[in-house]
Amino acid sequence: MSTSFLRVEGTKLVDGDGKETILRGAGLGGWMNMENFISGYPGREFHIREALARVVGQEKSELFFDKFLEYFFQAEDAKFFKSLGLNCIRLAFNYRHFEDDMDPRVLKESGFKHLDRAIELCAQQGIYTVLDLHTAPGGQNQDWHSDNPGHYAFLWDHKDFQDRLVWLWEKLAEHYKENPWVAGFNVLNEPCDPQHVRLVALYNRLHDSIRKIDTRHVIFLDGNTFASDFTHFGDAYKNWTNTAYSIHDYSTYGFPQAPERYVGNEEQKGRLKRSFERKQEWMVERGLCVWNGEWGPVYARRQYDGEATDSINESRYRVLKDQLEIYDQAKLSWSIWLYKDIGFQGMTFVSPDTPYMKLFEKFLAKKQRMAVDAWGTDDSHVKHIFDPLTDWIAENIEEKYRRIYPWPVWSFKGRVAQLSRFILVAEYLVEEWAEHFRDKTEKEIVEIAKSFSFENCVKREGLNKVLTDHAASRQ
Repeated sequence: MSTSFLRVEGTKLVDGDGKETILRGAGLGGWMNMENFISGYPGREFHIREALARVVGQEKSELFFDKFLEYFFQAEDAKFFKSLGLNCIRLAFNYRHFEDDMDPRVLKESGFKHLDRAIELCAQQGIYTVLDLHTAPGGQNQDWHSDNPGHYAFLWDHKDFQDRLVWLWEKLAEHYKENPWVAGFNVLNEPCDPQHVRLVALYNRLHDSIRKIDTRHVIFLDGNTFASDFTHFGDAYKNWTNTAYSIHDYSTYGFPQAPERYVGNEEQKGRLKRSFERKQEWMVERGLCVWNGEWGPVYARRQYDGEATDSINESRYRVLKDQLEIYDQAKLSWSIWLYKDIGFQGMTFVSPDTPYMKLFEKFLAKKQRMAVDAWGTDDSHVKHIFDPLTDWIAENIEEKYRRIYPWPVWSFKGRVAQLSRFILVAEYLVEEWAEHFRDKTEKEIVEIAKSFSFENCVKREGLNKVLTDHAASRQ
């Protein structure tokens, strides 16, 4: 199956004939960039890789992670994705697949093994892919999904980290420059530069370096502060060619900490729309192309939410439908988060009856109870422990000094939660996660990894029906 390179033309993405192409798809998160709430581990990916190697040895550890990557996305996944009427997958990956911190600027060719395979499987189904660098050297933001060991984004303070990032994209651009099924390069997921100006300077370098190698692929640039803020971009866009701008349009209505239950009344719909319009305002004023790289609710799980599960999820599907309506009105390309996980947000999720889920059933319940995953966390079981800590800090620190960047994306309370639970407490659970693999044979390790294969996953019918019905109505 052949296709033409997509390109930016004004506010639109168009194909080789100049026909508008609206990308509607999902992110393949938790795969080549593993995330704790997606894959079930605590803390950061590099921690669990190191811990598993200590418990079972390097050979068995590499076997598990390689098989995990293999089973997580296969031909059956691509076929199912296509059957929903979707046409693009955003492939999130970690720089560590291509470069070692102890051997910088030496390309690890093994990094292309699974990325190339996924791109080809998608191409066979007529699905575009967007390459999404979710984790950069030094950490581009302060969060777990950039595989950042701490709470500080060192990318912005160390030129060498930036040099390595530019070097990596030069290698990626060279490798994929002839592949039209790669719709483009999302060069840096959710950057958080406290000074704002360093992000624009880095984007200038990335753009110019890529364009010396590849002029045909679209470059997707996230706004600062988790893809929400373009106000400091100034006139830099005038020097960027074939470029689209990525927002992330999550709504608090789609999460456990929502201010109220979403019922889809006019006031709530208005809030959804205003939030979206605020994020894309800078691009609209300048006639630039916008892409919504991430969005979407999370969902209740019967083992944790009991009888309220169905009513909660019906509310979340309303959020989903109303956001889709807003995007349609704007003719917006989008990528919902996410395709596959262990049951919180994915279009498909690992069955509770699989070896992986049985092995970690009690551990996952403990992790949920301790609220050590930042994404969609329910802190009801730990408020009595951490609220006094938050109150104590507030009593002793004036409010004006509590606004540590990034604000207002992270509240003061959220900042305390990140350092105390999502980093400190989570790190103490890493070894316990790895211990579950002790004394497992290679055959057992492969079967555990195979839990993530399409045949062992459950389809989230409510979510998929919304997406399928929407796609069918737009054909």
